[in-house]
Amino acid sequence: MNSQLISYLFETRAIRVCPKDSPFWYTSGKIGPYYINTHFLFGSEEEANRFLERIDSLKEDKMTCSGALHQIVREQYQKSPIYKGTIDALTAYIREYLDPEAIDYISGGERRDWFFSLLVAEHLEKPHITLFKDMDAVVYENGSSRDAADLKGATVLHVADLITSASSYERAWVPIIHKIGARMKHSLVVVDRLQGGAEVLGRLGVTSHALVSIDRGVFEEACRKHYIGRDQLQMVLDYMEDPDGSMRSFLMEHPEFLTHALNSGGKTAERAKLLIENDFYKLGMEQGK
Repeated sequence: MNSQLISYLFETRAIRVCPKDSPFWYTSGKIGPYYINTHFLFGSEEEANRFLERIDSLKEDKMTCSGALHQIVREQYQKSPIYKGTIDALTAYIREYLDPEAIDYISGGERRDWFFSLLVAEHLEKPHITLFKDMDAVVYENGSSRDAADLKGATVLHVADLITSASSYERAWVPIIHKIGARMKHSLVVVDRLQGGAEVLGRLGVTSHALVSIDRGVFEEACRKHYIGRDQLQMVLDYMEDPDGSMRSFLMEHPEFLTHALNSGGKTAERAKLLIENDFYKLGMEQGK
């Protein structure tokens, strides 16, 4: 466990824990006690969101995209100690636990992987494969880009911000690398949410590595460092032990939470309706149904 990186994650609110009586609404319509936005390690939420906006405009031109993004991340590396520390930790991990000489290319997928993959490629002096959601790929090397053609069995390390269930790898990143004649041998992420992604990668023939795995130890350390309180820690630990059961208990004990959400309008109300329609927490009669 990287203690300094855990501090970075909470200082930038890349990991954000809710107040004990107000869990977050997730897009799915479920609720839970924490969010993870690893790309905030770019320096701050504001800086990360500005960079995402730049990515959205630059990625339209695939041949100039990588170079323009590379310049931005190089400048950020010089001015943000948190971002620099994160990139340095990724690079140090590769040098300690993997064999850089056995890696031919570093890849990163649209969009948040690019926050980290481009600079890791530079620091390891490897060409970068820029992967796009439309299944296209560009090789960026020595300041210029070219279409990714037959890479003749080259070995690839994929660098990403986060892994959950590895759906992006399964749907796009691994197939693209295979299509251009290379093999993704390793994946290294800043954060592993421990939601089955490593097992999926294993079935795809990819070994999974992470700087931080989101287990109880991360939140216990955050509590010791006073980033979160004891009540917040307990809510997270209960959720990790039984996500649906703990949130069902919360809703049973706080019926006003769901009522307020339904009356609040906007996305919150939409997500509350999803919760009820799908009966995620088996509330049934308890909610007057």
